[in-house]
Amino acid sequence: MDLAYIPSPSHGVVHLGPVPLRGYAFCIIIGVFVAVWLGNKRWIARGGTAGTVADIAVWAVPFGLVGGRLYHVITDYELYFTHGKDWVNAFKIWEGGLGIWGAIAMGALGAWIGCRRRGIALPAYADAIAPGIAFAQAIGRWGNWFNQELYGNPTKLPWGLKITSSGGDRVPGIYQPTFLYESLWCVGVALLVIWADRRFRLGHGRAFALYVAAYCTGRFWIEHMRSDYAHHILGLRLNDWTAILVFLAAVAYIVLSLRLRPGREEIVEPKAAAAVAADGADGMDGMDGMDTAGTTEPVEGADSAGSPEAVGAVASGSVASAETSATSDAPAKDAEPAVAAAEAGDGEAAEAADQQSTTAAKPR
Repeated sequence: MDLAYIPSPSHGVVHLGPVPLRGYAFCIIIGVFVAVWLGNKRWIARGGTAGTVADIAVWAVPFGLVGGRLYHVITDYELYFTHGKDWVNAFKIWEGGLGIWGAIAMGALGAWIGCRRRGIALPAYADAIAPGIAFAQAIGRWGNWFNQELYGNPTKLPWGLKITSSGGDRVPGIYQPTFLYESLWCVGVALLVIWADRRFRLGHGRAFALYVAAYCTGRFWIEHMRSDYAHHILGLRLNDWTAILVFLAAVAYIVLSLRLRPGREEIVEPKAAAAVAADGADGMDGMDGMDTAGTTEPVEGADSAGSPEAVGAVASGSVASAETSATSDAPAKDAEPAVAAAEAGDGEAAEAADQQSTTAAKPR
């Protein structure tokens, strides 16, 4: 008797009236929102504009869903196009079946279209969104838990996954929870990319390439544990070979990129940078206008009037005028009786006044 295990949900869908709410679809949607949210924060930190990541995701997400479904249908065509199978089921994406390899490839094509429309380089956008994609994969893997799919070999481990459904090729029992292993691995990949990007300032698509290489490493050993049907080539599952080839391509890209384009992009969104530069120029022009408006033209002669020499000259002239006034005031006061006498016609008084004036005018 197994005392500990991870239970599986009894139903992968809940009906809200006539509307089915599927756990698999919810996991995919939540993963997309997390990827866009984190990618937007990283894009803004690199100097981009808020909302750019979401605008490009409008192209990338639909392309990714189509690509993921195409990869699954092509590599597992016998599930849909062999005798006794209904090919219409190939369109029932809510029942599971998205290949990450096709999703990334077609999603990159959609992202390239979105980037091109906004004049942005795809590698810079890929670097910003890379950790978010890993987190989205970690969340999306729980959709396999709702569908009771993609588990490994039987196990007695206390964290084994209990499968209760007998639909399809399922056999009830306790199995390795490979969906959980990959979910935890993707969380580790996301944290690794965030750390490496901060530590080494990865640029020109190298953060995205690190995500791809790290994911492929984990996918190889987790894929080897799975027990669901898959095509084999030279004893390895098809997805194992895909992981090996993609890993080598990602490592080669990192090496060549470091040689050809070292460093990191300084500008990730040229239009945003140009707008910021234009705003800065307008601000400087406004400050220049304020300086011009606040400057007063000097009045002619104001500088010379305010100089020390001019102040001294004015002071000297004032002293001289005061002395002259003091000297001339005394004779004027002494001459007042003479004038009065002359007007009165008193000759003797006038003569006496003249003598008095003459005497007063002599220096004492």
